[in-house]
Amino acid sequence: MGVTFSSFMTVFRHLSDPELKGEIGDPTMYERFWQQAGDKSTIVIPGWQSMSYFSDAGSLCWFLEPDFAKEIIRLHKIVGNAVTEDRHIVVGTGSTQLYQAVLYALSPQDAVEPLSVVSAAPFYSSYPLITDCLKSGLYKWAGDARSFNKEGPFIELVTSPNNPDGYARQSVVNKSGGILVHDLAYYWPQYTPIISAANHDIMLFTVSKSTGHAGMRIGWALVKDEEVAKKMVKFVELNTIGVSKDSQLRAAKVLQVVISSCQYPTSLGSLFDFSAHLMEERWSLLRAAVRQSGLFTLPEFSPGSCSFLNRSFAPQPAFAWLKCQELMQDCEGFLRSNNILTRSGKHFGVSPQYVRISMLDRDENFYIFVERLSTIHLRHSIQVDERGE
Repeated sequence: MGVTFSSFMTVFRHLSDPELKGEIGDPTMYERFWQQAGDKSTIVIPGWQSMSYFSDAGSLCWFLEPDFAKEIIRLHKIVGNAVTEDRHIVVGTGSTQLYQAVLYALSPQDAVEPLSVVSAAPFYSSYPLITDCLKSGLYKWAGDARSFNKEGPFIELVTSPNNPDGYARQSVVNKSGGILVHDLAYYWPQYTPIISAANHDIMLFTVSKSTGHAGMRIGWALVKDEEVAKKMVKFVELNTIGVSKDSQLRAAKVLQVVISSCQYPTSLGSLFDFSAHLMEERWSLLRAAVRQSGLFTLPEFSPGSCSFLNRSFAPQPAFAWLKCQELMQDCEGFLRSNNILTRSGKHFGVSPQYVRISMLDRDENFYIFVERLSTIHLRHSIQVDERGE
């Protein structure tokens, strides 16, 4: 039975009172699944193993561990969220490095001016920072894709489901000359119904949001064009001379356990059953808290039929995209004054009336967050009365 809004209120009273760091998408809610899974994902790496730079010298991505590549293909086939046939797999140190590798691979080396990079607002807040951090002459952040009208080639980033607001996304730039990059970090059944297998030229995924292992720093790209994949591999080679073999071997083992949990579910169910149930419960509690507070609104999502979970449900994103009432122009500042840390909408290319809050924290922190949010209207009223307003 799920936790109701009224029943969880007794839980938080027994917990500590930290300042909640909801602005960081640290997926520690998955710890409980992996703790209960025990030693199934444990591996032992002898001191002599993985000493060479090379994993498969004859492969296009020569630092990609074959076992990890095999488990990636198996996982996508079971979940049904991405086409892997006729694709090259490029591994990276998280999807952040892969994003940089994509920009390098797609940018002409002899261009007169930097290639424009755009994404529809609200966009992932790290896109502008990562794009411009090195002040490259190859590419440059050009802002909101909806208002982009510059002539010439460009890269459009399509994040679906979108970070921060959770909506499914498609390309929005209505002009030729663009190259699409699909960031599908959240296209997993715990966050959104799997409607069909994504079939795009460049697709980015990460272990951190699929299994919760953010500290592994492992991501992968499914790339259709061989030359693009080769250039991405070259970037990783120049940047870090490959990707940690130890992390890849551990990631392969973790994916094996995830796949096994899908094929032979235990009392926990599969990882996706476990996390989908937890996300559903958390969104129910959050919506109840928002209604009780009366100071905020949340996005509304239409349900879809999930081919993996064999049921229909509405998206339950990894982040809550919260909007404050019109009178509160700085939602981040207002919530900070109530000991809730968030990330302002201004970092995502929109109004500071919006904030992003992680839904992936540990249970105890999430319960404290929901309790604080639900009672803000009381504290706000008291503060107004004390000011005599």
